[in-house]
Amino acid sequence: MNKILIVARREFLTRVQKKTFLLTTILLPLLIFGFYALMIYFSVKGSDTYTIAVTDQTNTLEKVMGSNNKEVAFTFLQDETEAGLKNRLDNKEFDGYIYIPSGSDVTGRDTIRVIAGKKAGISTIENVEDRINKALEEKQLLSYNLTKLQLDSLQKSGKVKFVSIKGEEESKTKAGISYGVGFISGFLIYIILFIYGTMVMRGVMEEKVSRISEVIVSSVKPFQLMMGKILGIGGVGLLQFIIWGVIIVSLQFLLPFIFPGLAEQMQSGAMQSPQMAQAGEAVKNSGGMSGLMQGLSEVNFGLIIGCFLFYFVGGYLLYSSLFAAVGSAVNEDPQDAQSLLLPITMPIIFAIVIMMKTVNEPNSGLALFGSMFPLTSPIVMMARVAHGIPDGVTWIQLIISMLLLIGGFIFTTWLAGKIYRTGILLYGKKVTWKEMIKWVRR
Repeated sequence: MNKILIVARREFLTRVQKKTFLLTTILLPLLIFGFYALMIYFSVKGSDTYTIAVTDQTNTLEKVMGSNNKEVAFTFLQDETEAGLKNRLDNKEFDGYIYIPSGSDVTGRDTIRVIAGKKAGISTIENVEDRINKALEEKQLLSYNLTKLQLDSLQKSGKVKFVSIKGEEESKTKAGISYGVGFISGFLIYIILFIYGTMVMRGVMEEKVSRISEVIVSSVKPFQLMMGKILGIGGVGLLQFIIWGVIIVSLQFLLPFIFPGLAEQMQSGAMQSPQMAQAGEAVKNSGGMSGLMQGLSEVNFGLIIGCFLFYFVGGYLLYSSLFAAVGSAVNEDPQDAQSLLLPITMPIIFAIVIMMKTVNEPNSGLALFGSMFPLTSPIVMMARVAHGIPDGVTWIQLIISMLLLIGGFIFTTWLAGKIYRTGILLYGKKVTWKEMIKWVRR
């Protein structure tokens, strides 16, 4: 055990003391935050209002169109001809126009044409279509001699609540937060397994190609060398990930100072894409910011963070041993490693596919299988844990999943150790999985 720790310490210090480690650890989150801030800036500040002039000789739209928003503004012009609208459009007085001649039946058979002088995006087109269709619908309902009060009552949607068998109300806000937390957690572990697993494989390949491993195994057993490299590089990854988390979370508190009034602008529609409008409506229906904070308080972040660390470490140890085995079996040609990596990377990709479904259906049969199978559980289980206990996963299922992951790590470590002790000193031969299985049986 002492020799394993010596190798792990060497692997840890040689990587942490490099300038590239400091640069990637500090600059990468700053770069991500910079892009994030630019996205918010252009979403809030960079959108121009698309102006549409309307001449409606049938008086169908003006009284029912409603107020303008930041994305699209309608201006009604009386006694304007279509030729006049076209000339004013050519002079760029507005971005598009609608001309409805007298005798048109826009609530029936006739189509409203928007003549655009400037290219409109998909969000703008959907916004215009939605507002015009709602105006026509309201005009048609008013034609049935309904009062405005009756119309508002008719258009008001009823409230539907999901209640558990225990009588607890199912919060839509909490479900949305659980969806996002589960997706982000699973995706982070997915990225971590690829990045640091590949780092272990490359570290083993470099030492094998440079023949350093021949000197090291003269005083350290191959299994000890493999475990030391796995633990050392894993410690680097964990330290780097913790630093990233602290920096990114700290930078989040700077957003209100960089973009003052950001929340108000979002609520007033400055960032209202169709998807964000639905999310904003959900927050509004749940009680605004108080409902959002209540939804956050209902999520067990202590359990999520604890499970994240366990599945991060367990998944890394399981897969890094397999990546180390592949690294010990290949020589100078990187293409040899690519051909051997397929059986290892396929379960990771399969896990992210299952996770996409699990964030919506945490209790499905596929989610249960993915969260129990050791090769997929580090990613899939996080999508279930985010929904809480026992809503997303039971304590028994969580404990069984953890025990299976520990057992899977022990098995893959034994398997990789058998391959590693032969492959690390084998040169000049292209190795296949069939050959590696023979080394395990030997």
